[in-house]
Amino acid sequence: MSNQPPDRRRSSELRMNGGSAALPLGRLSPGALAAQAREAIRTGYWARLVPLYGALAVLTHLPSFARTVWSPDEGYLATQARMLAGGGVLYDTVVDRKPPLLPWLYEGAFALFGSTSLWPLRVLAIGAHLATAVLLAAIARKRWGNRAGAAAGALYLLVSIGLSPEDSQAATFEVFMLPATAAAFWFAQNRRWGPAGAAVAAASLTKQTGGAVLFAVLWLLRQDSRRPGGSRPRTSLAALAFGFGLPVTVIALSTGVKNFAFWVITGSSEYASLDGAWLNMLGRAFGNAAILAVAALGLLVPLARRWRRVREDADLWIWFGSSVAGVITGFHFFGHYYLQLIPPLVLLGVGAVARGAARWKPVLVYSLAASAAFVALGFLWPHQPLQHAESVAAEVTKDTKPQDSVLVWGMHPEMYWLADRKPATRYLTAGLLTNYAGGRDPESVGVADGMANAWKTFDAEMSEQLPEVVVDDSAGAPYAPKYIAPMRALLAAHYQRVGTDGSTVIYRLKDAQTCRVPA
Repeated sequence: MSNQPPDRRRSSELRMNGGSAALPLGRLSPGALAAQAREAIRTGYWARLVPLYGALAVLTHLPSFARTVWSPDEGYLATQARMLAGGGVLYDTVVDRKPPLLPWLYEGAFALFGSTSLWPLRVLAIGAHLATAVLLAAIARKRWGNRAGAAAGALYLLVSIGLSPEDSQAATFEVFMLPATAAAFWFAQNRRWGPAGAAVAAASLTKQTGGAVLFAVLWLLRQDSRRPGGSRPRTSLAALAFGFGLPVTVIALSTGVKNFAFWVITGSSEYASLDGAWLNMLGRAFGNAAILAVAALGLLVPLARRWRRVREDADLWIWFGSSVAGVITGFHFFGHYYLQLIPPLVLLGVGAVARGAARWKPVLVYSLAASAAFVALGFLWPHQPLQHAESVAAEVTKDTKPQDSVLVWGMHPEMYWLADRKPATRYLTAGLLTNYAGGRDPESVGVADGMANAWKTFDAEMSEQLPEVVVDDSAGAPYAPKYIAPMRALLAAHYQRVGTDGSTVIYRLKDAQTCRVPA
């Protein structure tokens, strides 16, 4: 037995293992964890790496600050946040088919920094990417050593913008989901099942498909229980279930269990369906996959050289496979869905390079070049959709008072936020009332296809207070008023056409005295 003091022996063990713990983190006491943190700082690995990652995260996401809003999802979240700040109630007067964490984050950022700009959310999104990079570096470092760890975080940041800029530069659900998914895997790899469950819950409460990482966590738990000296499966499962169940239960109770279950789980059944224009959806699926493949080609080539050795990283392949299932869910294949694939894909590629399938230099050089091209693309991306939304919003602002309500009949809720006007309905897109989404067949879009009781609620809202202005942004889509009888009747009875902006038609209430309609 060594005569060294315990702390010195522990430091020696840490140095012998490249600065990582000689024992799984789940077995270390708080004092040992503190000693590990001190040793990590002393050796300088993270002290050097994290600032470098921070600079890389900022550089790769500089285009995110180049425009007011990148996507309708940002507009939806920003409008929701204003409604919540104005007294709205989540899953009652403020609704969406998404979990609550990101609307609350937007609301909190607006409370601190004001609601006229999304720059605080863009900064937080960069922080989310940085956290994901650090966690992936920690996972790779424990598996393949210091160099692989450093490369994993850097390669994640380079590949994370490898989609169309409106998908990769926006501060939306997938970006904030990724740190929690990486944390869940990191905790599971280190046999800390309670925190792993909590991280899975955090991912799921940001976006439902974030829960896909649970399959990899369960695989790691199963493998650990089979090892000599491994944890007891029942105890580990109980810790995992408690870690997951506690935050989900608390949030479900705080928002109302029935409403939470409907809007987060059961209410998405119509959206996540096989109905759709299959050629359109398949084109989007393969197109976005091809864009990501170009960005990640430096990792895909060495990975392809080792495809026969899948068992070496079965847990990572399960994480990747479950993430693919998350992308497929709903059969819409929007580009931002593919962000979920990047963390496990990067780790698989790094593992292949670390085992000799390629040299680091060409992988990093290609990834740097591809990332530079995507950064340039972010600055050059067409502004026409945003310019149109800003133009319509300016017309709405000019034609209404701050206290007036507005109805945007379309799929661009950012118009509410840009105009700084209160939505006349809790349904911020026509999709919630008609089941429309990108690629949906006209046959599956209509009044009867909307969410349960949505039209009844909408009629009650219109009976209480008609909006001063209606913006018809349908542009001949399957949910255009000419196809939707209630909207057609509403416009005919109470509104007159007062202007157009491109394909968008603006209607104004015929008589201010009709603002209140008897129920």
